[in-house]
Parts: sequence; structure tokens; C-alpha cells
Amino acid sequence: MMPLRYQRRSRAGAARHGRSSWTLVLSVVTAFAVVMIPVSNISTGASTVSPSLAATNKVAHDTLDVSQTIGVADASEPSGYAPPTSTALSGYNLSYVNDFTGSSVPAGWEVYTGVAGGDPGSQWAANHVVVGGGELQLNTFQDPAYNNEWVNGGLCQCGVQREYGAYFVRSRVTGPGSTQVELLWPVVGWPPEIDFDETGGGLTYSQATLHFTSANSQVHNTTYLDMTQWHTWGVIWTPTSVIYTVDGTIWGEIDDASEVPQQLMTLDIQQQTWCSASPSWACPTAPDSTLVDWVAEYSPSASAPTTTTTAPSASPSPSPSPSPSPTSTTTTTVTSAATAAPLEVTVRPFAPNSAKLTQRLEKEIISLAARIAYNNLKEVTLTGYSTSLTSPPETLALARARAKVVEEYLRAKLVALHATGVQIGIRVAADGPVGSSASAPRTAQNRRVVALIR
Repeated sequence: MMPLRYQRRSRAGAARHGRSSWTLVLSVVTAFAVVMIPVSNISTGASTVSPSLAATNKVAHDTLDVSQTIGVADASEPSGYAPPTSTALSGYNLSYVNDFTGSSVPAGWEVYTGVAGGDPGSQWAANHVVVGGGELQLNTFQDPAYNNEWVNGGLCQCGVQREYGAYFVRSRVTGPGSTQVELLWPVVGWPPEIDFDETGGGLTYSQATLHFTSANSQVHNTTYLDMTQWHTWGVIWTPTSVIYTVDGTIWGEIDDASEVPQQLMTLDIQQQTWCSASPSWACPTAPDSTLVDWVAEYSPSASAPTTTTTAPSASPSPSPSPSPSPTSTTTTTVTSAATAAPLEVTVRPFAPNSAKLTQRLEKEIISLAARIAYNNLKEVTLTGYSTSLTSPPETLALARARAKVVEEYLRAKLVALHATGVQIGIRVAADGPVGSSASAPRTAQNRRVVALIR
């Protein structure tokens, strides 16, 4: 697990409420003392549903229909779906909806400013949060006002505080780089925390993380899908469970009441970079954005929502953002990590007849190490490949050398991330190179190491 990641949350609260830079520096010391926890305190599991589900809660889960929470098909919406109806979730009443049809941040929301937690080189700024064209945009770009560093956007619905409820956010990312996070954050103290959509800076998966206890114990769920497409991410938070949904499908659940937050929390949506972390990850090479079409929230029908309303935030200044790509209204079928095939990651291309790591290859391995540590994965098989331009013995030797150099660099980065107990094996491909060796683009595909991760 990546200890630096969890500093962000403690300092995020400080930054968004406008503390001074000096206060934030002091905050990181306190946060570091809290979050450097032994691995034994971390409870991990990919998209699991506990068999110890209480009978009363199991009945509610078995009869819970979330299919309508994806929204209502509407071609006029940026994402192709309008917010769900007031009756979309049985047993719940629609308590808040915002389609971001205006040109300013809605009332009850506060924009992040200041240094982000965990990475002193990261930054939030108000001009990186824009409302327009029916969307909320969080825009990451190199900002001249901050020495041309990568600056993110983020905001919290701090004016609406609830204990229990259902939250649905329809969003997508425009490209890799900063990590997108949609989460519930406590009004007082930390933990708890419920991250119900966190990309890690990539485009192929999202992770949900429940933080609980003063030791920051954690339960993780991971699902794999195209994050550049529109998806409706949801969390249903009850006194005994936390249920994760995407596109009208339940994909993960925590059902141990002792792990479930029992206090007021708020909805937060943010980006963050980790360019100055060691090693760096979630660091852009081009501007990227988190686009939000709408937010819909529900309260249990048996009780009225607990809310506090604040004055509207000031309208942020416009900032550059990439144009949205064509949207898709196709619902993605999600496979949980518990039943999915091993994750496959390819490190390439090596130079012809070389096993030397270039800066690009090192960056790919750093990203691989971050993913392994972040998901608490324990088994990696590295398969080296080469081209058929050399004799068979030389081809096998080169393939093995490539796998070995990736193994050594990967081990070093896992140590830096405090990821222990990871078993790494090496193989050489027995089925020959991929594609025709006569084509330069195809031989580049062959000059690779493939990691299978469990």
C-alpha cells in the first residue's frame, strides 16, 4: 500500500478550507505520523461481498434495484443521460440534484485552493474549476501563476452534510495524468473516508477504498473499464453497509457494520497530481480534465436528510480545458477483480538488441509498481520477449535479460513504496515473438516484457 496517498486526505481538508501555507506544512508532519501504518493493519480485497452479511441487510441488498440510477437517456445531455428520477432508488427520496446548467459553482459547494496533501509539489487553484456547457470541469494544466507547475481542480459540497444516503456522480476523464477521485469526507476528524471512484491517474480501472479506525485500516474494491467514457459512479451508505455501483450495477460491497462510518460526511470531487512524490505517479504529460455532467443524491425515506446550507461560492475565472470527446451512452458491463483474469501490463519498447532501461521504460515500471502497491497485489510473473532477427540462443538470452532488468527495477520501486511480500517470477516466451519481424512497428511490439499480476 502507498502511505503517501493517505496524507492527501488529511491535508486536503486543510487546503480546501483556506489554511495558510505554513499551517499546511505543519499538517503534513501530523498526517505522516498517522498514516505510516503496518501492512497488517490494512484489510484488502478486490470487489468482495462478505459471507457474514446480516440477514436483515441481506434482504435489503437482494431486493435493491439500482438499475435506474444510471440516469435517464437524454441526447441533449453532454453524457447522453439526464439525472435519475425521484423514484430511481426504492426506499430512498431524491434530496439533491444538480445538472450544472449554470456558469458558476452552485451554492453549497466550495472550491479547493492551496497545496494538496501528500505531495508538496501539487496544487489546487480556483481557476481550475469551471462550470459551463452543462458540465462541471476540473482542469489540470501547467499554470504560469504557479511556476508553470501542474495545477488541479477540486471542490467539496461542504454545505450539505449527511449521515447515510446514496450519491451518484456521472463523470469521465479526458486523458491520463492526474488522479480523479469522488469521495465522502468526514465533517469532523479523519478517518473515516469513502472513495467510490479513484483512477490512480490511469484510464483502465477505478478503485473504491473505505478508510476506517484510527489506524487507517482499509478495504479496497477494484473494477476495470474505460475511464474516458461516461459512467455513473455511485455509493449507497447505510448504517450497516457501503455498496458501490457503476452504470446501474452493484460491483462491490462492505457489509461489516464495524467498518461503516457513523458520522456526518460531505461529497467531494477532485483531481490530484503526484509529480514530486518519490517515485512520481499520477503525473500528467498533457492537460487533462475531469468532466461531471450531474450529481444526484438520495436520503433514506424513513428519515429526512441532515443538511447545512452555506452561501454560494464565488464564480471561478475561466481556464483552458480540452474539448470533450464524443460521448457514449452504452452501459458498460463491469467485471469485478475477484473474478477477472490476472491484470496484464506491457512494458515496451526496448531498443533493438538491447535490455537497457530508457527513461520511458523506467516510468512505465514506476507506474506498474504503484499499481501493485496501491492494490496490495502479491504475485507478478514477468515474461521477456525479443525479435526473431537474431539466432534462437541470442533471442532467448535477450528476452531473459529484459525480464531481469525489469524485475530489478520493479523490486527497487516496490521497496520505496513499502510494498512487501511481492513474489516476482521470470519467464521467457516460448511461443515466439508477436507479429512479423519484417515490420519496424511490429518488431517494436516484440521488444517488451509482459507482467501478469495477481
